[in-house]
Amino acid sequence: MELIDTHCHLYLQDFDSDRDEVIARAEEAGIRKFYLPSVDSGSFAALLNTESRFAGKCVAMCGLHPCSVKESWQHELSFFREWLEKKKFVAIGEIGLDFYWDKSFEEQQYNVFREQIRWALEFGIPIVIHSRDSMKETIQVVREMQNGSLRGVFHCFGDSLDAAHSIIDLGFKLGIGGILTYKKSSLPEVLKEIDMEHLVLETDAPYLSPVPYRGKRNESSWLTFVASKLAEIKSISVEEVARITTLNAIKLFGN
Repeated sequence: MELIDTHCHLYLQDFDSDRDEVIARAEEAGIRKFYLPSVDSGSFAALLNTESRFAGKCVAMCGLHPCSVKESWQHELSFFREWLEKKKFVAIGEIGLDFYWDKSFEEQQYNVFREQIRWALEFGIPIVIHSRDSMKETIQVVREMQNGSLRGVFHCFGDSLDAAHSIIDLGFKLGIGGILTYKKSSLPEVLKEIDMEHLVLETDAPYLSPVPYRGKRNESSWLTFVASKLAEIKSISVEEVARITTLNAIKLFGN
């Protein structure tokens, strides 16, 4: 059985003391690849170092997280644009809109989101979207900019069936993680109505650990709990979940 963790932050300081062990545990659990989304310029060197150290396993993305859109947003945007021009990346991410923590830079978040979508279209790579308290607005931006070639994934999806259908209609995947295992989550009922071809799996490590580890630091090996829960919901084997979601990820990211 082979799985792909399509969204994890293994380069963060949370893993500095045991990164090798975390990746070894994940490989033992069947995780064959780890996609690393960026968040800001300050942690980007660590991201690239992790990709280099675990070449062929860890794969870097390039992008400015909406929560990192602050006073220096123009500098941050220039930083990532320069990197896009000198290195090949698998995706632009994670990008999007987040109105949960702070709406002080709402206009700038929109500007940064749209600009990075333009980059994705220019370089012909997918986008990985972060959306919190902004699903309707995020979908609208993607809809406005969808020219037929824009593709990607709504990371950490946990919204309604209507939102899922809107995302799928735009040609995007749903990134499914630990939320699926939570007792009060409505996601199991939503995914009963969604075909497997639209799903990829993720952990968002070190965040959003699945049951039975909720509240602890998340790690990629625990992707198996998400896969098992999805298998239960869809009444198929875990091996089939792994096969389909891995193929979906490969089709989306290209390797």
